Amino acid sequence: MGDYRSMSGWARQARRLEPMSTAYWDRYAARTANADTDEVPIDPFGWTQYSSHGPGIEVLGDPLSALELGCGRGDAVAALAMRGVDATGVDTSGTQCVHARRRWGHVAGARFEQGDVVEFLARSDRTWDAIYSVWGALWFLDPAVLLPLVRDHLTPGGKLVFSHAPPVPGAYGIQGMYGAKFSAEPQWVYRWSYEPETWTKLLRDNGFENIHSRVEPAPDPTKLGTLIVEAELRPDQSRSVADGREPPSRRTGGAQRGVPTSR
Repeated sequence: MGDYRSMSGWARQARRLEPMSTAYWDRYAARTANADTDEVPIDPFGWTQYSSHGPGIEVLGDPLSALELGCGRGDAVAALAMRGVDATGVDTSGTQCVHARRRWGHVAGARFEQGDVVEFLARSDRTWDAIYSVWGALWFLDPAVLLPLVRDHLTPGGKLVFSHAPPVPGAYGIQGMYGAKFSAEPQWVYRWSYEPETWTKLLRDNGFENIHSRVEPAPDPTKLGTLIVEAELRPDQSRSVADGREPPSRRTGGAQRGVPTSR
C-alpha cells in the first residue's frame, strides 16, 4: 500500500496545509447547501459541467461496490446505492458529509465518510469494483501519491473513472488556487492538471490498461470541454490477487429502481 514517507515534497506540503483545504471545501459546501433536494437528480453523476451532456452512470460498468473520492452532496453515491451497489463516498469536508448523510443516509448501501482521501485509503483494508471522482480528488491530489493507493484498492479489472476541467494550454502539473478574496484570510487548494496523453502514461505506469483519456467536447464547440478518463486495473496488479484472495464477481444485468443509465 501507499506510504506517507513516499509522498512527494509538494504532497507533504499539501498535507501540512490540509486544514486550510478543509476550510475551503466547507465554505464551498455552505455556498451550495441551498441547492439540495431530497430527490436524486436526473444526471446524478454530472461528469461534465453541462447538464444532460456527456456520458452517464454506464461508464462505471456494473460494479457490486464503488467508492467516490470527493463525494460532495452524495448524489452519485445515492444513485448507485439505489441500484443495489455497495456505495461509499469520502469527502474532506465535514459540512458536505453532514449534508450527504442528511439527504441520503436512509438509503440502504450508501455510506459517507469524512476525512482526507489519502488517509482514508491508506487505512482501508478493502477493495472496490469501481473508484471514481467527479470533479473531485483526482484533480486535487498528487497522482504520484493517489494512483498507487487507488490501484491497491481496486479488484482485478476494476474501473477508475474521473473527470475535471482540461489543463490550461502550457500549464501542467501542480497549480495553486486561492479560494477567497485576496484581502481575506488566505485559503487555498492545489490542483494537478495534465493532458490526456500524460494521464494515459501515468495510468499505464501504475498498472492500468484499456485506458480511454480524452477531452469531451462541449455542446457548444466554442466552450470549454471536459477531461474524462476511464481505465481498468490489470488483473495481475490487484492487491487481492497479490494477497491470494478471490475477487468478488461483478453483477450482470441492467439498471434497477428506475435510475437512468445514461444521459
